[in-house]
Amino acid sequence: MLSLDVVVRLAERRTGGILRALGKRAYFARDIVRGVRDPGTWVPETIRQMRTMGVESVPLTIIVAAFLGGVTAFQTRYQLFPGVQLSVVGLITRQSIVLELGPLLTALVLTGRVGARMTAEIGTMRVTEQIDALETLSFDPVAYLALPRFLAGIVMLPVLVVLANSAAILSAWVILITSTDVRTDDFVAGLRLAFTPFQVVYSLIKAFLFGAAIAFVCSYEGYVTEAGAEGVGRSTALAVVIASVSILVLDALVAAVLAPFIQA
Repeated sequence: MLSLDVVVRLAERRTGGILRALGKRAYFARDIVRGVRDPGTWVPETIRQMRTMGVESVPLTIIVAAFLGGVTAFQTRYQLFPGVQLSVVGLITRQSIVLELGPLLTALVLTGRVGARMTAEIGTMRVTEQIDALETLSFDPVAYLALPRFLAGIVMLPVLVVLANSAAILSAWVILITSTDVRTDDFVAGLRLAFTPFQVVYSLIKAFLFGAAIAFVCSYEGYVTEAGAEGVGRSTALAVVIASVSILVLDALVAAVLAPFIQA
C-alpha cells in the first residue's frame, strides 16, 4: 500500500499540474484581450477567418442540419401514442432542434472541421519557427493568430446555428408532409405552440459560447505545439477532444442556468 507521504506528493503534483495548465491558459486569454489594442494586426485576418470558418462551412452545416431535422421529425412522428394531436410533432421537433440538437451538433461537427484545421495551421507555424520569427520582428503573434480566430468563432458560429436551425426545421417539414400523415397546418401549429423569443436567444447563447470554446482551445493547443510533425498531430487530436468536452460541459451549464427561463 502507498504511504501517506507518497499519496500527498502525488496529489500535490497532480494539483500543481492542473493549476499550471489553468495558469497558462489564463495568460493566453490575457494576451488575446491585449491584442485588441492593435486593430491593424487583427482586423484583416479576422475577415479572412470569418470567411474560412463561416462561409466555407455553410455546405457542411446545411447537410448535417437537413439530415438532423428529417430524422428528428420522422422519429418523433412514429413514437407518438395513438390519439395524440399531430401538432405535437412540430412542437417536439422545434424544441429538440432549436434548444439542443442544432447548436450542439453544429458545434461538434465544426470542431472536427474548423478546430482541427485551426490547430494544425498554428501548430505548423510553431514547429517551423514562423511564430518565433513574428516575435523577433516585434509582431504580436497572439493578436495575429489567436484573436482573429476567436472573434470569427464567436461571430460566425451563431450565424451557422441560425442557418442550421432553419435548414433542420425546413427539412423536417418536407419529410413530414411527403412521408407521413402530418399536414402543413399541423406542423406549423406545433411550431407556434408555446414559442417564446427567448428560445432563439437561448440557442444563440449556446452558439456564442461554443464558438468561443472551439476558437480558444484550438488556438491555444496549436500555439503550444512541440516536437515537430508528430507534435502537430498530437496537438490537433488533443484540441478536438478538449474542445468537444468543453462544448458538452458548456451545454450542460447553460441548460442548468437558463432552462428554467425558456417558457418565462
